[in-house]
Amino acid sequence: MNYLIQNATIVNEGIIRQGDVYIIDGRIALSPPLETTKDCETIDATGMLLLPGVIDTHVHFREPGLTEKADMGTESRAAVAGGVTSFVDMPNTKPQTTTIELLEEKVALAKEKSVANYGFMLGATNSNIDTLLSTDPEKYAAIKLFLGSSTGDMLVNDPEALDKLFSKARKLIVAHCEEEHIVQANMQNYKMECAGTERETAALHPQIRNTEACYVSTYKAIARARKYKTRLHIAHISTATELDLLSNMPLEKKHVTAEVTPNHLWFDDRDYKELGNLIKCNPAIKRNEDRMALWAALYDGLIDTIATDHAPHTLASKQQRYFDAPGGIPSIQHSLTMMVEPLFNNNYQGEELVEFRDTWLPLIVRLMCHNPATLFGIKERGFIREGYKADLTLVKPGVENKVTKESLLYKCGWSPLEGQTFHSRVEMTFVNGHKAYSYDKGVDIEPHSERLEYKA
Repeated sequence: MNYLIQNATIVNEGIIRQGDVYIIDGRIALSPPLETTKDCETIDATGMLLLPGVIDTHVHFREPGLTEKADMGTESRAAVAGGVTSFVDMPNTKPQTTTIELLEEKVALAKEKSVANYGFMLGATNSNIDTLLSTDPEKYAAIKLFLGSSTGDMLVNDPEALDKLFSKARKLIVAHCEEEHIVQANMQNYKMECAGTERETAALHPQIRNTEACYVSTYKAIARARKYKTRLHIAHISTATELDLLSNMPLEKKHVTAEVTPNHLWFDDRDYKELGNLIKCNPAIKRNEDRMALWAALYDGLIDTIATDHAPHTLASKQQRYFDAPGGIPSIQHSLTMMVEPLFNNNYQGEELVEFRDTWLPLIVRLMCHNPATLFGIKERGFIREGYKADLTLVKPGVENKVTKESLLYKCGWSPLEGQTFHSRVEMTFVNGHKAYSYDKGVDIEPHSERLEYKA
């Protein structure tokens, strides 16, 4: 099917304008094609925002080996319902994705089941650095490096392995930064004091995975990257202090960049009282002061991408006592609506609203669409450009959109956002020109997705 998306408010490359976009043979056309009668279905987008499809470069879809939590089919459906057209999946599955052969097995699963475009990272270990360095860099999105243990067992703590990786890597390194010895010392102390008592609650999490653990690890990673001039991307920044280590140069001039998640922007430590383990994630959600600093850093250019770290777990596992419950939050279905919500929650009116809109929407599109494509070298996606793949998202503002258990598409069936009312919704999502999701009909489960391609 070919489409004419008419009268849309197009947000792209720093500009907001009214206009039309054609989808012809799965690609974007910005002017009427020569054959204007070529079976075009017209979509009246009056009053709606037309954005490039969101590229989420940090997800855990749990397949293979952990499919009681999630799988490529269920989570990609949640993705397109949230306006996400492409994802990059992490390597801490079973088996861990540490070789190109194992990565290709995940590609085969995604080709069969995913309704969103797919890419995968290779995971670093203490013993596979030579394998990473010899793998064709066009075959995978980036190298994932765990400098703190999280879900799974992929901690890299051998200084020689780290020096070799940082000095010779041809791909972007994406690092989970928490200093392991600090986390473990805190864990043991709090277990001795609190395990089995009424003090054993999720409120301990930011005390165990604390600011010091994040700062020390991020400092060391950036120092190593600067020594070797390595392209390093710090995942899920969670503290104000880490921001002091970052720069606000234009993206093309940076070799150290940073990501934040919507969850670290949305929640703070006051929410543990009500939500408990449902917002337990690694690194921990911390103080309101940290949250506010992260919001400011979006404007200041210190943070370069927004990605979810979408990490589902079964509700039963989350309902265990704090020390037994895993860390991770499902969030991909609502990441875009979370990030545009400040514009539509009636805090702004009149000229102030117009000024905020003209700043905020291009910023969110840059952080969720443009920069992920540029940073990871993803070809022909992330922008509304002539001839690019038609990955597009239509957002309808000014409508109440309540998160209910019935509305969730995650396999795990829960979200800490249940009961939250947003004031916009994803109306349609196009993946390679195919209408993968519409609000009135839901998700088309027939895959029309493609494997992401990367620039060398």
